[in-house]
Amino acid sequence: MSREPHRVNVTLDPPHAAKLRALAERTHLNEGTLARSLLASALDEADPDAGHVTELLDAIPGALDRARLGREQVDAGLGIPLDEL
Repeated sequence: MSREPHRVNVTLDPPHAAKLRALAERTHLNEGTLARSLLASALDEADPDAGHVTELLDAIPGALDRARLGREQVDAGLGIPLDEL
């Protein structure tokens, strides 16, 4: 496994952003540092079993609709091939 950092941009909804901000203030940490630590902990505890991943994805509000929209956009030629990113 590569030891090089991998950058991921995450957008939080307003309630989660406020909670992260409050936690960062209480712990005297930078929001990004705290978010990185929380995400790393969640990933360490995540079960990679496909059934559990499906349950997790199904719990995301609007995820199925966004996935369908993405499929429609790709089918309409609006997507960008991964190797061009």
